Amino acid sequence: MSDSEQDKPTVLVTDAGRGSAIAIIRSLGRKGWRVIAADFEPRSLGFRSRYTSRGLVYPAPEASPEECISTLLKAVHDCKVDLLIPVTDQIILPLMESRARFENVCKLALPDAAALEVVTNKMKTLQLADEVNVPVPRTRLVHTAQEADEAAQFLGWPVVLKPQASLLYRQQGGSQLLTVSYAERRERLAELMQRFEGRCPVLLQEYYRGVGYGVELLMFQGHPLAAFQHQRLREVPINGGASAFRQSVALDPVLYSQAVRLLSKLNWTGLAMVEFKVGTEGPKLMEINGRVWGSLPLAVLSGMDFPGRLADLYIKGPHLDLQEPDTAYQVGLRSRNLELEIIWIAKVLLGQRRYSFLPMPSRRQAVSALLGLLNPATKFDIMSLEDPGPGRAELLRIIRTFVGKFREVVEPALQARWLAKFARSRAVAERPESSYGLTSLRG
Repeated sequence: MSDSEQDKPTVLVTDAGRGSAIAIIRSLGRKGWRVIAADFEPRSLGFRSRYTSRGLVYPAPEASPEECISTLLKAVHDCKVDLLIPVTDQIILPLMESRARFENVCKLALPDAAALEVVTNKMKTLQLADEVNVPVPRTRLVHTAQEADEAAQFLGWPVVLKPQASLLYRQQGGSQLLTVSYAERRERLAELMQRFEGRCPVLLQEYYRGVGYGVELLMFQGHPLAAFQHQRLREVPINGGASAFRQSVALDPVLYSQAVRLLSKLNWTGLAMVEFKVGTEGPKLMEINGRVWGSLPLAVLSGMDFPGRLADLYIKGPHLDLQEPDTAYQVGLRSRNLELEIIWIAKVLLGQRRYSFLPMPSRRQAVSALLGLLNPATKFDIMSLEDPGPGRAELLRIIRTFVGKFREVVEPALQARWLAKFARSRAVAERPESSYGLTSLRG
């Protein structure tokens, strides 16, 4: 390593296959910093970036959290890492427990433990919202199917089931992801509650219809340093999930004020996204995302360099001489997660309606989205002419995935048709002569 390279800060970024992690790698690489891309996938997309100095493979944190953290700690020592940026909860939670092991070794882009506890516990998030006067959907905390049934009569149908914690983490047993689900009738609610009883309390919530917005912030001890807002245009699943297609919009003063109040109360330091739905009753809080969010590439493409600012904050310290946060970015820019966008298009074209209470997008909208993939005005989270390696690998992965899905569906159907045809042919061949009408001819 040359002297000039040694003078550059070194940052390790986990979960390097995600679009958000690749956005971080590219941003820091453009600053001339050394970036170590780390992932549990040996073929991680982030390893293909021109801005990756080296790749690191660690054990899957869901199955082996202790081995994962030990591998990261060794890499931090060996590579003289200045800052470690964890991207997903699967890394953040075990890293938080092992925080003391990294003291005086490298900085961790992690919020305060007490603040993180609030945003990872949905009930505590709602209590925080109540304290700072931020509206939320009507909610009941339930533990059993009976409690859920009684609460649903008050909330009305359909209802949303949100596990109190999205990730159940056990140091010895690894972690398990719990997802949000929906019920439009009593039988379905009882069925879904069986997944949670005895494992995790559930926030049963009214289904609030509206447009999804995310307010993204970089904070230092409760003070906003930079802000950005996006609108969700398409999501996977269609009823609500990760954004497949979204656009940058002007910062809404009401949403911004509510987001800042929430994070200021937590004395938050680092990145966070506060998610809202805006409907007929105004904005209501959906959740606080205390980690790097999936639509981060859109913010960077729009000119809000959150990754660079985050790294500067931890390595160089805050610039508190600026009284107002930076809110300058391009409005109206659109970007897509290519894999999720293709899934959305496929589901709509196939008419795969998951919930009867939700309107299904039309096939015309799906065709329009398909043609929109060729629109040069819209951007991609990963595909980039400047840094083509991750995008090429993503495209090949998508092709392999969809070819595999096609074979799973089509080949069994073709095989069944062939077997049916063979069975019919064999049955005809084994018929007695009378079955050919010869008996009547003899008569």
